[in-house]
Amino acid sequence: MSVRHQRFGTPDSRTRLQGRPVEDCPALPPGAERGAVRRITVVGEEVLSRPCREVTEFGTPELSALVDDMFLTMYVADGAGLAANQVDVDLRLFVYDCPDDHGVRHVGHLVNPVLELPGPGDRRLVDEFEGCLSVPGAAMAVPRTDRAVARGFDKDGQPLVIEGTGYFARCLQHETDHLLGHTYLDRLSRRDRKDALRQMENQHEEVLARRVSKAASLGH
Repeated sequence: MSVRHQRFGTPDSRTRLQGRPVEDCPALPPGAERGAVRRITVVGEEVLSRPCREVTEFGTPELSALVDDMFLTMYVADGAGLAANQVDVDLRLFVYDCPDDHGVRHVGHLVNPVLELPGPGDRRLVDEFEGCLSVPGAAMAVPRTDRAVARGFDKDGQPLVIEGTGYFARCLQHETDHLLGHTYLDRLSRRDRKDALRQMENQHEEVLARRVSKAASLGH
């Protein structure tokens, strides 16, 4: 998911790391300095259109390395969230570094997430522009619920419950969609989908150039 620009680090800012409040968190997501930048898949690639596999082995060096790589890749691409199939790995895992509408920064990863949304009587849909790192350069209004809860595990197999409101709730829904084999384009009308693909065609090369430049500035 593409980031919505918002300043962090103001005196009243707060951060939740893996769902828990912390006093501080560096701008570069935890573990990213150990990671490697991976290629981000683009809409139309088969790995993005099928459900991902459950993670069955926790606490492995391979899983930890994947999380680190995804954090760095997300950072280089100016993202707010990134699913594993967006780096061509069909596992149920995503990372995030995303603000909510109250200025709280949420940072973490979630393995094998199960999404819970409010029931019909409590549900409030919000139309807001949404982008995707696999649809580079495009943004369209997508209706999402303003609250969401995602249950899953961390990379070591410890259970997690992540609650989101506002833009962060949108992020949780967007990334869980990826793991089910969907992009936000699947939620658009045919006309809006064509519009988004036109935006991507016009902006793709510029977006990729920015990613290459940022990766090079970090020595990757």
